[in-house]
Amino acid sequence: MESRYTPASIEAKWQTIWDEQGLSVTPDDPDKPKFYALSMFPYPSGNLHMGHVRVYTITDVIARQKRMQGYRVLNPMGWDAFGLPAENAAIQRGVHPAKWTYQNIDQMRQQLQSLGISFDWDKEVTTCSPDYYQWTQWIFLQFLNAGLAYQKESAVNWDPVDQTVLANEQVDNEGRSWRSGAKVERKLLKQWFLKITDYAEALLSDLDSLPGWSDRVKLMQQNWIGKSTGAYLEFPILGDDGQASDSKIGVFTTRPDTAYGVTYVVLAPEHPLTLQVTTPDRRQAVEAFIDEVSQQSEMDRTAEDKPKRGIPTGGTAINPFTGEDIPILIADYVLYEYGTGAVMGVPAHDSRDFKFARENNLPIKVVIVPDDADNADMELSEAYTDPGVMVNSGRFDGNASERGKQAIIDYAEEEGFGKARIQYRLRDWLISRQRYWGAPIPVVHCPNCGAVPVPEDQLPVQLPETVEFSGKGLSPLAQLEDWVNVPCPTCGTPAKRETDTMDTFIDSSWYFLRYPDAQNETAAFDIETVNDWLPVDQYVGGIEHAILHLLYSRFFTKFLRDRLNLNFNEPFQRLLTQGMVQGLTYKNPKTGKYVPATEIPDLDHPTDPETGEPLEAFYEKMSKSKLNGVDPLQVLQKYGADTARMFILFKAPPEKDLEWDDADVEGQYRFLNRVWRLVTQFAEDNPPRQPLETTNLSKEEKELRRAIHTAIREVSEDLRDEYQFNTAVSELMKLSNALNDADCQKSAVYREGVETLVKLMAPFAPHITEELWQMLGYSDSVHQQGWCELDETALVLDEITLVIQVNGKVRGNLQVPADADKATLERLARESEAAQRYIADKEVKKVIVVPKRLVNFVVPK
Repeated sequence: MESRYTPASIEAKWQTIWDEQGLSVTPDDPDKPKFYALSMFPYPSGNLHMGHVRVYTITDVIARQKRMQGYRVLNPMGWDAFGLPAENAAIQRGVHPAKWTYQNIDQMRQQLQSLGISFDWDKEVTTCSPDYYQWTQWIFLQFLNAGLAYQKESAVNWDPVDQTVLANEQVDNEGRSWRSGAKVERKLLKQWFLKITDYAEALLSDLDSLPGWSDRVKLMQQNWIGKSTGAYLEFPILGDDGQASDSKIGVFTTRPDTAYGVTYVVLAPEHPLTLQVTTPDRRQAVEAFIDEVSQQSEMDRTAEDKPKRGIPTGGTAINPFTGEDIPILIADYVLYEYGTGAVMGVPAHDSRDFKFARENNLPIKVVIVPDDADNADMELSEAYTDPGVMVNSGRFDGNASERGKQAIIDYAEEEGFGKARIQYRLRDWLISRQRYWGAPIPVVHCPNCGAVPVPEDQLPVQLPETVEFSGKGLSPLAQLEDWVNVPCPTCGTPAKRETDTMDTFIDSSWYFLRYPDAQNETAAFDIETVNDWLPVDQYVGGIEHAILHLLYSRFFTKFLRDRLNLNFNEPFQRLLTQGMVQGLTYKNPKTGKYVPATEIPDLDHPTDPETGEPLEAFYEKMSKSKLNGVDPLQVLQKYGADTARMFILFKAPPEKDLEWDDADVEGQYRFLNRVWRLVTQFAEDNPPRQPLETTNLSKEEKELRRAIHTAIREVSEDLRDEYQFNTAVSELMKLSNALNDADCQKSAVYREGVETLVKLMAPFAPHITEELWQMLGYSDSVHQQGWCELDETALVLDEITLVIQVNGKVRGNLQVPADADKATLERLARESEAAQRYIADKEVKKVIVVPKRLVNFVVPK
């Protein structure tokens, strides 16, 4: 028997045995209830960080407990393996993206296995593998066939130095290219989109069906979808003949009640109507402005703290409500991709319009006034944006503005220049990426047939292996003539492949559907199998994915439900967004330079080793740039995986940020050592097994058994709904202390306590508990045992502590039978030594008895 706790040897041994036994393999037992536990899969960067350790440990505890509770559990893992870092590696290191990616996967898989995470590796998926992206392409074709995938010209981020398109994530906060540092421009290119807007209302309304999601995440999605109810109004453009032309400027507004106050309209510079309405005398200025704006990022144009700039086009529109001519301007803050690409200017009742009108000498017309306003022509020092009474609005004067909204819409519909409309902030999803390391879009462009889908039996369209990576110019795929030039699948005419690849969010929008049937070679997944396992019962991942990934996954699920008859509406039943892992960070406030703790001589008085200047010390999210990370492998080597897991779980509730503290890690290591000594000592003494009789227990046995079943109750509750792992670990510590303090080691109750402690700890610290379970004489795995059952009778107290008060002041306490009635409690309290010292020679005027709590005697003072 091992006398010392040596995590390195124990953990390696059991990881090998579990793998041989297939302990984490997903069972195929339809008689058991299913539980699908899922962690957001990682990008294979090559090394785990503490954030990874936290999220996978959380999911693993849930999965392990569910197995012990009799569920068939699916707990898979895979790799979100396409993306920019692999191409960066190809450019910087001269390594092919595939080689770099698969090396990283192998390394990270080994690291995950060393943590003892009970993933079913038979279900592993890798998004950059052809056997996965074949089905990513197949799903794209389903969108295309359904009319929900399309191509159109769209403004993209353009790097003028490297002559390439950049994704939004490649543009920094200053609007510069991550690669060249050049100021990013906006450029119109033909791009592929998915029509997520067709599902906007379902994505919004179905949030109400997700009680297992936090209100914070649901609100973030609601705001991103951004439902607005209002009106679509059309403003005719004045022709050269001074009459209204057939061309109209369409706008969406949530304030149709202000339509009579429209004094100008604004087009996005890139709007197709911009040059059409521009007069010859304004063309040069307008084209110069368009060129200037094209060099700004979307972030620059829409930033709240940036001035809104615009110029007149010389064109004129007609306000159909008043018949008045109003100028047409263009402005940088209006984006063609948002709404209709045009807005109506109501400066009297919109703060942005008010400021813009003042700066451009545009008229300001009041059409809404407060209920108590003296006149309809009040002077404004700022926009009036509250509800009120309509004025200067023709037939609608005197209407309450809220009621006037519908009246204006009805009038516009009658006259044919407007209608009610619901609009969403959500835009169709641009999925084109001009890069190599992504799933090729399975389309061939034929001069005769147009965009032709690649036949399903020709999937996957594989990425060619012989590619040069310079980081400049067109996508590497576009430069491969042999790959690009192919016959049209429909007519055989020489044609060209689509050279864009898909946004990597596409890959992660359906991976959870592949896991239950990961080895399927003939379909993306078997519908019956997926309908059995989905939705995911518990999804765990970072809050940074609260909008895009989760929204896209919900979109894919709803589309495939409609296309393939899936029997569920939402992919993730419950969602846990864990907090960040923060490290103690040292920064020179003068230089902004971060300093690693290893270079600071005195951490109690930290100073810059180069300048001697005092450093700021604070907790911040662990990252390479902050030099505050902790290498999980070093922690594992020093303390073992179980200690790392216990610390991660104990330090903070899962949804809160966790501050890494070496002293607390050491504390969990000491706790595991105490448990080791407790159980090994009991195993060495080897008291005979005897049936547990609960009828004639001693007082000490009853107290210990109460502690045992209190732990079962509390740990079970902590793992039931809110996953309060930190308080669950506290309960394990209490039970350990109770066993250490007990003096009935030969009792069957003590054995019940030791075995309960080991089983309750098993999901948290799987290796040490497996070793201890074997020491207790068992051959089956502790992880295959049933979860501890609560005996409610063990929690019933034989005695309670009764507080004795005299005139409301505590004078002592007394052990009394738990079932004593009021009369008995009063008698026992009156007879007690504590009471007699204060009431023996006095008249008791009143006795207050609170059952199971206290007796208070009221006597003259």
